[in-house]
Amino acid sequence: MIQRNKTMCFLDDAMKKMQEMNITKKFHVLFDELGHCSEIEQEQKIEEMRRMVEKMNEDEFQSVITTKMFNGINKMVEEKKLITKNLILLLKCIGCRKILINISSQSFDHSFLCKRIVKMIVEEDDKKEEKNEKLIVDLCECYFVLNAKASPEKFFSTCIPYLFKVASNKEENEKTQKEVEIVLLSLSQIYMCYDLEKELYLNEIKDIILYHQEHHNLTRIAYQSAWHFLISRIFFNGSLEDVIVNKLHFIEDTTKELEELSKYIVWKREKEEERGKEAKELLILMMWLETIRSYFFSCKIWNEKYVGLISSIVQVLRATKDNYRKYFNMCLCLLRKAAENEAVKVEDLLKGGAVDVVLEEIRRSKMDDEIAYYCLVFFLNIAERRKEEEENKMEEMKRKAMKMEIFEKMEEGGCEDTITSFHKKLYFLYRKYYGGLSLNICDYFVKV
Repeated sequence: MIQRNKTMCFLDDAMKKMQEMNITKKFHVLFDELGHCSEIEQEQKIEEMRRMVEKMNEDEFQSVITTKMFNGINKMVEEKKLITKNLILLLKCIGCRKILINISSQSFDHSFLCKRIVKMIVEEDDKKEEKNEKLIVDLCECYFVLNAKASPEKFFSTCIPYLFKVASNKEENEKTQKEVEIVLLSLSQIYMCYDLEKELYLNEIKDIILYHQEHHNLTRIAYQSAWHFLISRIFFNGSLEDVIVNKLHFIEDTTKELEELSKYIVWKREKEEERGKEAKELLILMMWLETIRSYFFSCKIWNEKYVGLISSIVQVLRATKDNYRKYFNMCLCLLRKAAENEAVKVEDLLKGGAVDVVLEEIRRSKMDDEIAYYCLVFFLNIAERRKEEEENKMEEMKRKAMKMEIFEKMEEGGCEDTITSFHKKLYFLYRKYYGGLSLNICDYFVKV
């Protein structure tokens, strides 16, 4: 009885110490135990680790996904202390979270584990008989969700066909939807710097998007990931623009997604525990904003629906201004990118409310450097675009009316005085953000 009481006290003390640890220490304790337990216990610990990473903030997550950790996983695999099934579970839970909270890290790329995963994929693919396609897909997913940016380009021709074979599964049961979601999430991480042959993906990704538009079979994350993968391909394949804008209707779809996500989010809650209920919608929203940024960077084709897209960005910007600064900054960055993109007309920016909302920001008494930079670049681009339109001799009456409208908006509330007040700070912002600003204050104004 005394021995039993001592054991119970020891377990209670151990549990209390675990509870007192911060979340990153708990994660490391579980990780260190992985190589010293049974396969079933490993699964349980990995599930617990998954729940932990979902609660971590960005700094906490960054502190645990190190090259040292990935090399430790590689050592466990090498010593046969971690079976392939559990290796895949662990890497997927880390990688998927990494994408959702938008963490940029090359710790996996620099690890021995990265080389091992590539070797495992190639060896399995090279088998003439009894090739395990599910294993190849699982390993490819692990590789891409962990952002392996140093991928050899020929490696894509091996991985992409396997991934799209799974992504094209149209069954609507929960298991299939989850499998398709992870596959598309991994594909979305193939960056625009890679020039992929259209034969590898175009028919499949078009079919996936069109089928979802009609049947709504994908999860919200899966659908966003499909679009992100395709938008990232425009950089090398400008011929995709017509397909994306006019056949798959990216502008209309994105506008609708932003509007629907806004309905799910209660923007101005003060308690952190209440905000947690919105976390998933916020994460998906940021993924869409990142995709729109890629689109404005690469796409040069005009569409009459731009006003709706600009309006939805303005709507999110206003909603996030007080409580979600990261999202607010991203929306302001998108308006700046839209003003830089020649395919977006100044008229679209006016009708969509972009000029109004940036004018509101420039008049605010307190503004950090990043916001000031975005606002100034926006005005600089608006003024420059007006000059271009004059040179192109657009319809005279329309041109004059638009110039007068912008001029009056800038004059209203002393906006020109506010911009002029940045005169002494221009050189500082110019250097901090590596150019992109004119040092001549007059270049920021549209004159009648």
